[in-house]
Amino acid sequence: MKRLTLIIAAVFLTISGIFAQNVDDALRYSQIFYNGTARFMSMGGAFTALGGDMSTLSQNPGGLGVFRSSEISFTPQLFHIGTSSNFHGISDDYLYNFNIGQIGIVSNIISNKQETGLIVLNVGYSFNKTSNLHSTVRIEGISNNSSLADAWADQGFGTYYSDLSGAPGIAYDAWIIDTLTGTGATEYGTVFSNYGDDPDGSVYGQKIRRLINNEGYMGEHAFSVGGNISNKVFFGATLGISRLKYTGHYEHLESTDQVLDSGFEDFTYVEHFENTGTGVALKIGAIFKPVETVRIGLAFHSPTIFKINEYYYDNVNSNFSDGENFEYENEPLRFNYALTTPFRVLAGIGIQVKKVALLSADYEFVDYTAARFSETGDNYDYSEKNLGIRNTLKPAHNIRLGGEFRWDKMYLRGGYGYYGKVFKAGEENDHMDHNSISFGLGFREQNLNIDFGYTNIRNPQRYILYNTISESAMANLSTGKNIFTVTVGYKFGY
Repeated sequence: MKRLTLIIAAVFLTISGIFAQNVDDALRYSQIFYNGTARFMSMGGAFTALGGDMSTLSQNPGGLGVFRSSEISFTPQLFHIGTSSNFHGISDDYLYNFNIGQIGIVSNIISNKQETGLIVLNVGYSFNKTSNLHSTVRIEGISNNSSLADAWADQGFGTYYSDLSGAPGIAYDAWIIDTLTGTGATEYGTVFSNYGDDPDGSVYGQKIRRLINNEGYMGEHAFSVGGNISNKVFFGATLGISRLKYTGHYEHLESTDQVLDSGFEDFTYVEHFENTGTGVALKIGAIFKPVETVRIGLAFHSPTIFKINEYYYDNVNSNFSDGENFEYENEPLRFNYALTTPFRVLAGIGIQVKKVALLSADYEFVDYTAARFSETGDNYDYSEKNLGIRNTLKPAHNIRLGGEFRWDKMYLRGGYGYYGKVFKAGEENDHMDHNSISFGLGFREQNLNIDFGYTNIRNPQRYILYNTISESAMANLSTGKNIFTVTVGYKFGY
């Protein structure tokens, strides 16, 4: 081992954006799985052509014109997510989260009894949780070919040991990697190769465990105005103030029962970041009723412009058989930047079958290559990160279907949603899409309604733990989200 006198203090990162602002961040805050009332959720969110529901203020503001009276609604929600990982073995994990999915009010300010002209004008406010970002993943397995230490050694290649920064810097201080003799102190070995003294005799077979715990949400405060012209055209506009809060955290452990020349036993690396931000967008929409039984909906969502604050830290500790223990951390970092998410175009059709049934279908187009990072005062150049977005992501096509059957005062509902692939062919996750199924039950008695909904969303994903010259250590994930929703609504002046 190197002498203690050669252990240097952690080298602080001073260049903004080394760890943050990547393709995953852009996608996380651009991809929306519409949340809302139990009725909205149980019909798959296919409300672009329907309206008359608080959730449409964030989807198609034209739906506000369908309301004929003032109304309030409140929607608590129970969120469950379970993830199964396959990394040389199967591991499962899950969590529950109780939250408020929607709360809102619509106020009728103009109401005329005639059947032509401006019949209704409404204003409304609704908070809709657009995405729940809570998740937990447990990845465990035996690695016979590589280590996260190899990734740090590869990253340090060509850098003098005293100039190492970030994770390779603290890994060096914790004796997980070290310089190779005769390389000018710019190439590195790891504890698994006794720091490169016998690089062809690397001893792996160590246990790897990564625990990922993410928390947060995206929600929109929708301030809307909408009206009804001659019961043929329903129009509306929404000023959306979005709020995001997200914490990404993982703990990576590697341990071995083998006796290594380096004396290594285990190390733990922690990476943590927190994002908070506010965004603004404008949404416009309309619903047309050419005949009594058919409604056609169109909506446009401008890009949302977020201002995001980020806090980041990482640390490592290592243990050796001679009883030595080392703990190091990098200086926490703070970033401030902007993210512009893609615009959206929505179209839908709804069919009313007398007063017995309702069918609806939505189509949504989102071009994720249009997401952009930009600086907010530090003059950082985001051109390479934005090029990475354009080269990695692609436009997506989303479809939602919903149906409702009425039996006296009871309503039975069902829905399906398909959220298309967002990664270009050849990317690790080019197969990843999301499928949702939903159903629900509702009860209406004059001015009171109570609705129950259940939604299941599933998606596959490939998760890369680290990249080395020899391999990408990758786990296959299968994620299922279960959302249980209850809405209580009240109409005034029924």
